[in-house]
Amino acid sequence: MRISDLRQRLRSLGALPKHEHRVLRLWSNALPQTAGKRQIEHFLPATLRVALPALEADLAGLAQLASAHPGDDGSERLLVKLGDGQLVESVLLLPDRTPGLCVSTQVGCAVGCRFCMTGTTGLIRQLGSAEIVAQVALARTRRPVKKVVFMGMGEPAHNLDNVMEAIELLGTAGNIGHKNLVFSTVGDPRVFDELPRGAVKPALALSLHTTRADLRRDLLPRAPQLSPEELVDAGEAYARATGYPIQYQWTLLDGINDSDEEIEGIVRLLTGKYAILNLIPYNTTEGMPYQRPSWEKAADMARRLHRRHILTKLRMSAGQDVDGGCGQLRARSLKGDAATEAPLRFERRPPAPGAQ
Repeated sequence: MRISDLRQRLRSLGALPKHEHRVLRLWSNALPQTAGKRQIEHFLPATLRVALPALEADLAGLAQLASAHPGDDGSERLLVKLGDGQLVESVLLLPDRTPGLCVSTQVGCAVGCRFCMTGTTGLIRQLGSAEIVAQVALARTRRPVKKVVFMGMGEPAHNLDNVMEAIELLGTAGNIGHKNLVFSTVGDPRVFDELPRGAVKPALALSLHTTRADLRRDLLPRAPQLSPEELVDAGEAYARATGYPIQYQWTLLDGINDSDEEIEGIVRLLTGKYAILNLIPYNTTEGMPYQRPSWEKAADMARRLHRRHILTKLRMSAGQDVDGGCGQLRARSLKGDAATEAPLRFERRPPAPGAQ
């Protein structure tokens, strides 16, 4: 379901824009339709009031909790069942930061990043904009959500109309600040054209992962063939236009993209740019040939970049002890053992001084 379809349904029931806004605001904030200062008997049209129970049931069925997997760090990975039975993942992020949620935008993904479980399935289907917002509504039944990151399963740029529609609703009726809506992409050129035109302009996260064009092509084989330099140039233009720094995502793969050569490349690319570099140690995935570097090695890389005046944040992927990122929960569930398989455990060490 799309938000536009939902709006049309409301209008067919006699809703005016103010009625639409109320229904969408309460739903996206996980509040009952009877909430609010005005009693529905004195505010909503009679035809809409009669239809509300069926409408609420349909909205609740868009995204239901299949299983929850809390991490030792306070995050929580959610396996979410959609109305047609397909499964996606959402992640309630670390509670010591702005309370946030990472949402999925597709079932599967066509980009095929070599270190991501989701990409092994290919694209199964797109999520409608209402299904994207429904993940936020579901998460808000568990804890507050003040930030939404479009960085779960799928490539948001490949579902651009639905994602932009969800962003517009979340940035208005959904009560999320615009800079706390983060659109994450491998760098599809359409993003740089469409995002500045939206009524709600989100912050932007770009998957960089390496400064070497040949390695980036290998790691992201079906991503747009932008060189790292072209990607950073496009990101810088968006950052200056919106006033939000670009978040460059760098999944740390031991022995692959953590070399001295990469550090020099990062300094060359990002010096003087309105940018934050997020170093994220790889979430080790069964059957894939990559490993996470030690925390000490990752922290040393962050320190060295800080000394070169690159704003760098060393982040642990939320809930790494759950072993459930990048489509892993979904994959285990399809095998029938998501609820019983013992998660891998990893020691989480505090950041070294200067690494945050």
